[in-house]
Amino acid sequence: MAAEAAEGDERLSELLEAGWRLLEEAEATAEPSSGAPAVQRKVQRGIALLERAARAVAALELFSRHEELEEVASADLRFMLVPALLGALVLRQVGPEGRRLEHLERARACFLDFLRLGHDYGLARGALPPERAGPAEEEQGHESGRRAAPASEQAALLAMAASRQAKIERYKQKKEVEKRLASLKTFIDSGQAEEEQIREFYLLQITKWVSVSLEEIESIDQEIAILSRRDALKQGTATRPSRAPRPPMKPFILTRDAAQAKYTTLTELGVDLTVFDRVFGAGYPSLATMSVDDWYDQHQKQGVLPDQGISQAATALTEEQQKDPQDSQVEEEPSVWKAREWDDWKDTHPRGYGNRKNMG
Repeated sequence: MAAEAAEGDERLSELLEAGWRLLEEAEATAEPSSGAPAVQRKVQRGIALLERAARAVAALELFSRHEELEEVASADLRFMLVPALLGALVLRQVGPEGRRLEHLERARACFLDFLRLGHDYGLARGALPPERAGPAEEEQGHESGRRAAPASEQAALLAMAASRQAKIERYKQKKEVEKRLASLKTFIDSGQAEEEQIREFYLLQITKWVSVSLEEIESIDQEIAILSRRDALKQGTATRPSRAPRPPMKPFILTRDAAQAKYTTLTELGVDLTVFDRVFGAGYPSLATMSVDDWYDQHQKQGVLPDQGISQAATALTEEQQKDPQDSQVEEEPSVWKAREWDDWKDTHPRGYGNRKNMG
């Protein structure tokens, strides 16, 4: 039985040392955890080792709430660190985006288990962080906090000041602990350390990881809040009803007769049609003056269509000019040419062209 216990204890020590070493290697590497497969392999391997160590600690029942710190053997104090080391490795785990919240929740649970164990043995002073609330409880807490914000503003400021002071104290204590650990580590690594030095070394490690766990839990809570709000925004955007598409507009055609009839009717009623003229082009070259059929019939009568050969109108005009030279002389008078130029100008320039003041 003693041999089995010794063998089991030896295996537990190997699991703890190997997992701890992988965590230190992952933290010491210069490569980012998200972009380094080698680092992630170390993280996964360390998690597997420390999970086996946690199961072994629970099976051996090394720690109990009903015993004092002095009753724990110096060599067993290091096994208190298993939950904290496991939480640190889980926190460095990288996976799909949707599993980040799961990793944060698990790491927080590991750090909280370690703080509870340290609190039972008097190694973690102060109040423990609260348990994680569900989504409905969190929303209810935010709502009640918003209602009580004006009344408890002074209390919130005092709490922030106390939290800041506690962080400063933890930082100073952490630096002193790290300095003392560096001096003791040489004796531990050489194997020449006495029992008092071994006990002090692991008690300092526990004190250091108490500060680390409190800081990590605070950071985890902030990140969880950000991720929860982001997911809520995504769900709200997904469930928001989309606007119904507008029905297509029915096409409409204004014929010459219909447009002129309405225009004439409105004019007789004394309606100001200035806007109508600008929009629909009444009186402008853009408004058709005849239909296609009318245009074809007129040109067919004049004989100017391409399939009618030489223009009969041009021939008739030439014959009339030859018969009556006086008429051609009359057409060559300046007033006639001026009238023709004015007509040509009106064909290419809409009414009101150049009038930039009255726009009429």
